[in-house]
Amino acid sequence: MNFKKTADTLTKGAHTLERNFYTSSEILNKEYKNIFQSQWVCVGREEELTKVGQYKTINIGDESVIILRDENEVIRAHYNVCRHRGTRICIEKNGNFSKSIQCGYHGWTYALDGKLIGAPHMDSVENFNKNDYSLFPIQIKAWEGFIFINLSDDPEDFDHAFSPINERFSDWNISSLKTLETKTYEVKGNWKLVIQNYCECYHCPILHPELAAIHNYMGGRNDLFEGPFLGGYMDFNDGKDSITSNGELCCPPLPNIKEEDKKRVYYYSIFPNMLLSLHPEYVMYHTVWPISINRSIVTCSWLFEKEIIDSNDHKIQDAVDFWDMTNKQDWYISELSQLGIQSKKYSPAPYSGQESLLAAFDKHYKKIIN
Repeated sequence: MNFKKTADTLTKGAHTLERNFYTSSEILNKEYKNIFQSQWVCVGREEELTKVGQYKTINIGDESVIILRDENEVIRAHYNVCRHRGTRICIEKNGNFSKSIQCGYHGWTYALDGKLIGAPHMDSVENFNKNDYSLFPIQIKAWEGFIFINLSDDPEDFDHAFSPINERFSDWNISSLKTLETKTYEVKGNWKLVIQNYCECYHCPILHPELAAIHNYMGGRNDLFEGPFLGGYMDFNDGKDSITSNGELCCPPLPNIKEEDKKRVYYYSIFPNMLLSLHPEYVMYHTVWPISINRSIVTCSWLFEKEIIDSNDHKIQDAVDFWDMTNKQDWYISELSQLGIQSKKYSPAPYSGQESLLAAFDKHYKKIIN
């Protein structure tokens, strides 16, 4: 693995972010520009687009993106902007194009690969060439079955950016897993509060007694602790085998994971908007999206082997139910954090020794936002 390894220690003087990072619209606009429209962001799974013409749209600040599977089975991303008058073409969150994409204003029509194939009454325009007016493409990359896009005009090479984790999770064979269920939540809090809450278990004994009964917040260690990828593992308590409603495996473990990993759960944040949780028998992931300075949309999906989902012989819903409960506990406290930070009396306080990853997140975030 090609990543720089240093000691996982709390930076001297590390403290929570200043109030304006959670309350300033100006900072949110900088986050859209410098982070969500310039970094590789996770937008879902390849399996969501199985048929030619199937699409989904993603809105990131003022930008809108169409992600689809084209006639050659290639997943592409286009700016959701007609090349004629700039009209937003697609307003649905997902659906199916037949064989083309048509703007509802003047009928300009594009092939699924983005090429302009129809422009009514433009033949009278001197030197008009359809080849000059394709939909604007967006860089797109698949990794472990996930789809990532980058809206930068000069994006960092994906393989270089992800080199620290490129093969790190191969034992889970994530690309072959299928989605059992996806839940979408609205959180009345800043997107960073969701990420920061995920990156520590200091709060677990108080906020998550059910989770604390499965793994001890002091048990485990971080193995990625600087830069865009942060996280590590936590050991299960004696008598517990997974994170489910009863602490037992909800189906057989994934076939290729090591024996030591059958007694652990791994939690990683992938900057800026992905949270990846690796369990012995399933994988869970979140995507986090800022909608306003104090409102976020979070999706959570649970991935299992296809045969397990199809068999109906296992209690895999136990994993969904447990984490749905835990998610809602996290959203509740994140909303209370947002309310408190808005007070004129809020001021940064020191991070504890259990919050080193939050300090690392803040450091990486500030380097990009400033």
